Order: sequence, then C-alpha cells, then structure tokens
Amino acid sequence: MKNRTYIKHISLIFSILVLILVFSNCKKDEQFYDKNDAYLNFSTDVLAFDTVFSTITSPTKQLMVYNPHSKTIKISSIYIGGMSQSNFNINVNGRSGTSFTDIEIAAKDSIFVFVNVNLNQGNQDIPFLISDSIVFSTNGNIQSVDLLAYGQDANFIVADTYREGLPPYKIVAHEGEAITWTKDKPYVIYGYAVIDSVGSLLIEAGTQIYLHKNAGIWVYKGGKLEVLGTKDEKVVFQGDRLEEWYADAAGQWDRIWINEGAQDNVIRHAVIKNSFIGIQAEILDVSMGNKLILENTEIRNSSGIGLFSRGYNIEAKNNVIANSGQYCVALTLGGEYKFIHNTFVNYWTSGIRHTPAFYVNNYFITAQGTYVSDMNVSVANSIIYGNNENELELDGKTDAQFDYRFENCLIRSSEDFDSEDFINCLKNKNPLFENQSEYNFRLSSDSPCRGAGSEYYVPFAPYDMDENSRMSPPDIGAYEFTE
Repeated sequence: MKNRTYIKHISLIFSILVLILVFSNCKKDEQFYDKNDAYLNFSTDVLAFDTVFSTITSPTKQLMVYNPHSKTIKISSIYIGGMSQSNFNINVNGRSGTSFTDIEIAAKDSIFVFVNVNLNQGNQDIPFLISDSIVFSTNGNIQSVDLLAYGQDANFIVADTYREGLPPYKIVAHEGEAITWTKDKPYVIYGYAVIDSVGSLLIEAGTQIYLHKNAGIWVYKGGKLEVLGTKDEKVVFQGDRLEEWYADAAGQWDRIWINEGAQDNVIRHAVIKNSFIGIQAEILDVSMGNKLILENTEIRNSSGIGLFSRGYNIEAKNNVIANSGQYCVALTLGGEYKFIHNTFVNYWTSGIRHTPAFYVNNYFITAQGTYVSDMNVSVANSIIYGNNENELELDGKTDAQFDYRFENCLIRSSEDFDSEDFINCLKNKNPLFENQSEYNFRLSSDSPCRGAGSEYYVPFAPYDMDENSRMSPPDIGAYEFTE
C-alpha cells in the first residue's frame, strides 16, 4: 500500500510539473508580439562602406535593430539577400554567417547586427560598386536594409622577409633593377617596401600609395627614389584606412626612410600625410655625395616629425610642412640644408606640444658619448610659425661647425635673434593664412608676408607651389598671394 501511495504521489507531482511547463510555454508564446504590424526600426536604411580594397576585409560597421513594441518580438529570419554568393557577412548574437532564424528582441529593446565586406573582384582599374541587403522577416512582414560598398583593385606589396632588429619588408627594386609604379592601380603596402642598393623606384604622377599600420618605404643606402608628381596629379602617401574618421588621423603608418647613395633622391608634387614621420633622411655609414631634393610637396599631420634629418644634405623649395606632434622639421647631427620659399607651421591640437616647429642641432648623444658634426643651414623667404611662443630652436655645440642663416623669413620666437644671422626677418607677426584649420596656408590679402621676400632667391624658385609666377619682391612662404 505504501508503494502504491508513493507512486501516486510521484505521478501527481509529475503531472503538475508538466502542466506548469505547458502553461509556462503558453504564457511565453503569449508574450510574443504576433500581430501582422510587427515592423522593426533600424538605425539606418542604408549601410554604406567607403572605398575598400579588393581582397581585404573591410572594417566592421554596426546596424541597430529596434523592437518598438510592448512585447517581445521574434524575427523569423535574418539573412543576406545574396546568401553565400554575397561579399557581405553579418554577425548576430555572436554568430557569424549569412542567415539566422528565430532571433528574439525584448520589448522596447534592440540588438546589434555587425557587418563587414570582402571584395574579391580583380582586374578593375576603377572603383566598382557592390550592393546587397540584409532581409528581416517578422510575422510575415519583409523589411530590408541596403548594403553598399565601393571597391577598388590594387597592387599589394606584402612583407616576406623577417630579420631580427629590422621591420618586416619586401624588396620592390633589387640591385640594379629599375622599377616604375604607375597610377593605373593604387599600391597598398604591408610592412616596408625596400629599394635595395643600386636599385631605383620611379613613381609616376597621380599614383596613390596606401600604407598599413607600421608600414613604410625604405630607400636603402645606394638606392634611389624618384617621386614625379605634377600640380594636377600629385603622388599621395597615406594610411590604408579609408573611412572618413581616418581622413586626418595622425600616425597611421610609419615613414619614408631614405639613406645615403650616389644618386639624388627626388620628391616633387607629393602629399605625405597622417604618418608617424613623413620623411626621415639619414646616413647609415658615410656620405656618398647624394642629396634629397624636395619640391612642391606637402607633409602634414605627422604624429611625430614631418621632416627628420640626421646628417643629410637636403635642398627644399615650395614645400608646406604642417602640424606635427613634435617637430615639423628636425635637422640633427649636422648636414647641409638649403630651404627656399617654404612654409613650416605647427598648429597641432591633438595633445600638448613642448617642441618647436623648426629644430636644428649638430650632435647626437648615446651611452658611449656625444657625437658632433658640422652643420650648415640656410633658410630664405620662409615661414616658421605655430601656436607655441617659440617655434625655432638652434641647439649647437662648439666642438663642430654650427652655421645658420635666416633671410627674409617670418619667425615666431621668444628669443632675441637680432644678429647678422637673421637678415630682414619678421618676428612674431601672424602670417594670416586663408584657412589654417583646413590646411590652406595660402596668404590672405592683409598678410605681412606679402612682398616681404628677397628678390635674390626668385630665380631659384620662380613659381610658387600653385605654379603662379612670383612677384617682385616676392611673398614669404610657399605660396604667392593671388587675388
């Protein structure tokens, strides 16, 4: 009897549990919003990606999906319209794929759908458009969010050599090899692209070069680089993140690194932006007699230094070097420098800067001691300015030659430079640029730089950065004022 009674109790309890479970499920079903007006809200109707290089997965974008109703809603399916053939991929609730079912969103709540795109179409020299959509099916209602991506095929240079103490690199011009990069397709660099000894790289006008994080171009000693842009077709060096937020984000790639050689390196009509160091010209061993010729080039928004030299020989005219986290120009460990009609300005706003726009020294300190070398700097008809009180620092040691001359320059400085080394210079006058916040360093009509240059240097730079003829007397800086 006791066993029968026990069994009855167990059966009763089991039946009650079943009823509770059934009732619970019924209650849960009743909590879902099951009407035919079960529409969702979205954070956007079109999710667009900026230009994405083919074969590279894009950055991830997010779409928010809202349930505006007072009950939980169950989305029957979420899927990419092109399914497995699509270039797009989505992630829902931590799962990646192209199709998902029975996705619940609590009342008045939302979920994220993450989207990226991989463009594997090749052999197209112009941007192409990829489109698709994310489709949502809820209580028989179909809604969609459009997906758009602009893509472009590119030449990819990926590091294939790894040596201790060196950055990963790939040789793009071997010894004795002459290579030309054309504007037909952009170049995307991962690691360092190296021009080896006795090799040369010529970059034609209009070529676009995108560099990944920590990437750069290295002209090894004995190598040669020629960047031959034009006023209308500049050669552009920039980071490979193409979203709008990165347009003026400094420090996205490393630098252009140039060593000594028997032939001059030439950079004309280029834009070098958003790097750590724009150009680093450095003698690794001993000088081989070459120099860097830098003309009509803009180096801007470097997180470290715009133009960094260590004992090099540089001739520069009609250049704008602007907005660096440390120095716009740092000439160190001696060298020979001639600067004519340049604009060096530092309005860096991404942090506190205690360094000047233009810095010169003739020494280098190591744990083994201090090394000094002869320095000769000539700066004419140029602007050295910024938002610090002192934008020029001359830091020389008497153990070696330390000669400098500034002629017809506008300089912001808290130091007294009334000497024979500063000739006809303007001190602490605002150059009055047209729009410095948008990197427009052309002169306004009431700029004190107008007509303040020396005529002696006009034959060396008869045209300004916009290829306007210089007046007599000329204006100070890279630009001649035009109405």
